[in-house]
Amino acid sequence: MSLFQWTEKSAAVLQQGGVIAPDERLPWPQTAVMGVQHVIAMFGATVLAPILMGFDPNIAILMSGVGTLIFFLITGGKVPSYLGSSFAFIGVVIAATAYAGKGANANIGLALGGIIACGAVYTLIGVIVQAVGTGWIERFMPPVVTGAVVAVIGLNLAGIPVKNMAASNFDSWMQLLTFVCVGLVAVLTRGMVQRLLILVGLIVASVIYAVLTNGLGLGKPMDLSGVLNAAWFGWPHFTTPVFEANAMLLIAPVAIILVAENLGHIKAVTAMTGRNLDPYMGRAFIGDGVATMVSGAAGGTGVTTYAENIGVMAATKIYSTAIFVFAAVLAVLLGFSPKFGAVIQAIPLPVMGGVSIVVFGLIAVAGAKIWVDNRVDFSVNKNLIVAAITLVLGTGDFTLKFGQFALGGIGTATFGAILLYALLNRRR
Repeated sequence: MSLFQWTEKSAAVLQQGGVIAPDERLPWPQTAVMGVQHVIAMFGATVLAPILMGFDPNIAILMSGVGTLIFFLITGGKVPSYLGSSFAFIGVVIAATAYAGKGANANIGLALGGIIACGAVYTLIGVIVQAVGTGWIERFMPPVVTGAVVAVIGLNLAGIPVKNMAASNFDSWMQLLTFVCVGLVAVLTRGMVQRLLILVGLIVASVIYAVLTNGLGLGKPMDLSGVLNAAWFGWPHFTTPVFEANAMLLIAPVAIILVAENLGHIKAVTAMTGRNLDPYMGRAFIGDGVATMVSGAAGGTGVTTYAENIGVMAATKIYSTAIFVFAAVLAVLLGFSPKFGAVIQAIPLPVMGGVSIVVFGLIAVAGAKIWVDNRVDFSVNKNLIVAAITLVLGTGDFTLKFGQFALGGIGTATFGAILLYALLNRRR
């Protein structure tokens, strides 16, 4: 079967409780609608991540579409997945560029060089996996290690919104109001609105901010002039990478997190579809790695497979890769709209701070969820010591210097978790 050919199934299949497999599709109108839903599902997080790092959200959306198409081609259309901005890069990018949390990142070139280095490492891991399998990854990075490292990413970032994104008492209260809005959306709504809790909560909080500032004069008013003046269509602003050793060595280890995320994605889709996708694991790593390098070369964020889109597939029982091709093309078109970028830039800083508190907390909890889902036994001293030390190294931003190179908290936590587990695991 050709790469761009799918067996058409009628919508009645779904009504009868059936599924649409990766090599099948609904009629094209329904496929298009499902593609839009997947763009919406990834939208909030993929837009938020570049803002938190000072990247251009237009480029991030554009490269998420390009990356998804690259992933589709390299996996031969066998693995349903959307690639969006990875939150695993936020901490190391902020550390490497000294980003203050508002506006464009003046040192974005350093981050891009590191993202490309990370993609290269990730691609190399994929080549090795394609040759020898995934057993060695699962030995070096068991759930106790991956859970601790994921949790550290969120905990290491905690001080950014609390200390740097609230310039006044009003801003602090606005942050509180924002994460309460997100929480209410998460608990009181259902369906797609609940899945878009970050995006919907952000919109509600922004409206409240506008009422309190533009209407009542309690804080810095929202400025929408940039939105009104921006063109609907225009060429994105690409950025040239800068390859600097410190930044590259700081950001490259994120490849370990991307491996863990993609590994979990493949396992989840395998369980949902009943099809063994393990033979495509190496190609999936390579696809994600190449997409990350291409994104970094253009000025975009590193990319990864998205849990939000897995959730949509689980809810709809539609796993057709045709949907992701449509979604990717739509994302590329959005990337060429300066007005879309201007809307993102108009979001008030304290609102972004409140959303960041939620997102960083969710990342930390996601690490704990890995422990719970895999039933990590903390009565075993080996697991207890690895998790305890990793969390403190990352949260306290423990830094080791090697000459002019400094390995910050996320780096020391990541390498420390892997090496410490390997050392303690020698005793059976």
